[in-house]
Amino acid sequence: MRVLGIESSCDDTSIAIVNDGRQIEANLISSQIDIHALTGGVVPEIAARKHAEKFTLLLTEALVEAKCGLSDIDLIAVTNRPGLIGALMVGVTAAKTLAWQLRKPIVAVHHLTGHIAAVDIAEPVEFPFVCLVVSGGHTELHLVKSWSERVPLGRTRDDAAGEAFDKAARLLNLGYPGGPVIDRCAATGDPKRIKLPRAKLEDSLDFSFSGLKTALLRELQKSGTEISQADYAASFREAVVDVLVSKSMEACFRTGCKRFGVCGGVAANSRLKERLIEEGHQRGIHVVVPRPIMCTDNAAMIAVAGYRQYLDKGADDLSFDAIASEALV
Repeated sequence: MRVLGIESSCDDTSIAIVNDGRQIEANLISSQIDIHALTGGVVPEIAARKHAEKFTLLLTEALVEAKCGLSDIDLIAVTNRPGLIGALMVGVTAAKTLAWQLRKPIVAVHHLTGHIAAVDIAEPVEFPFVCLVVSGGHTELHLVKSWSERVPLGRTRDDAAGEAFDKAARLLNLGYPGGPVIDRCAATGDPKRIKLPRAKLEDSLDFSFSGLKTALLRELQKSGTEISQADYAASFREAVVDVLVSKSMEACFRTGCKRFGVCGGVAANSRLKERLIEEGHQRGIHVVVPRPIMCTDNAAMIAVAGYRQYLDKGADDLSFDAIASEALV
């Protein structure tokens, strides 16, 4: 079954063609980072406009790369939630139009389901496994029992980890997006140079990063340029990674799982990957980290998630909406 995947939930326009939920024949991504870097964050109206501009070109290029035509597509999978509503509507409208014109089945995919599917793209998974979904808008832990059954274990009570990196990068004047620039800057810094807090939240597997950002601001106001940007960045990165890793390992302990996956944009963070693999090895937990391209928003993960969703539940009708906010359950 050849699946056309469409992803436009934020600022990356992506079209993919995946065969039988495993063979990626095309996975094209048009990034808007350079545009939104001018404002230090995503401007929703600009993002939606750029999706509309790029869609037809990417679709044409994907078909050429996959060496197939629209008539060879068996299923259309599109992200319809959660995300920027205008951006989502571009992808959903295009997907519905294609489904109607081609008389092909369509499935509406939750964005985080797609990220979890990226773990399976990296390595065929065995159920159950604990999954950390960590990105600019989401930081959540789930026990994944099957592709259609997930149990929420914990989520952020305020900022997502990626959002915290963006805010820290602005405080440090490092640029946008915050995660990659802090990761690069931290490479030459001393993570023990300043002491930043770790929010434990008692016995909960929830996360909190808003206090960490405030603590960084106070350190900057107190010490200023006496401490290098690299040391600030390294200390901040280590504080975020410490919490993500400790909560993840605790989730594995509580559930008894010896399999763990991490996904989402922050999963590309070099220190997070290193620490998760180290801690997992010490505890006998097999850790799967997708390739960096699969950590970002991409349509291949939506195609894979849509394929499994279709096999499990069948197609959706064309009445589904784009939804800005919806928890993954």
